[in-house]
Amino acid sequence: MKIFLYFIGKPKDPHANAIAADFLGRAARYSPCEMREIRPDRIDLWDKHPSARKIFLDPAGKPMDSAGFARLMAKSEMEGRDLVFLVGGHDGLPAGWAARADQLVSLSALTFPHELARAMLAEQIYRAFATLRGHPYPR
Repeated sequence: MKIFLYFIGKPKDPHANAIAADFLGRAARYSPCEMREIRPDRIDLWDKHPSARKIFLDPAGKPMDSAGFARLMAKSEMEGRDLVFLVGGHDGLPAGWAARADQLVSLSALTFPHELARAMLAEQIYRAFATLRGHPYPR
């Protein structure tokens, strides 16, 4: 399983970028992880990752706690299926993409800058791996 964390929009805040990169670096101990900016007009995630589970962050998505997120990660690990996460830009997800996602997830009912949402998602990815491996971090 490989983790892809894509985001729309330039990563402007160096502090939020560092947090996201740190947590994905920690998660990479358990599975290869890649994080990068995409331009929706230049990439088709369905062609690029045909068998991956696409999980997009969206305010209308399913609220999920950390245990549920870890179960989602465990299921993909057992299936040997890559995970593609997408954090939308300031306008949210591109038109039509939410309907094509395998799952929409909401991090919170609160609204966050997309850079902070990316850092929070990266932390949850690491937390899920640590939980599944019995690492003390989640305590």
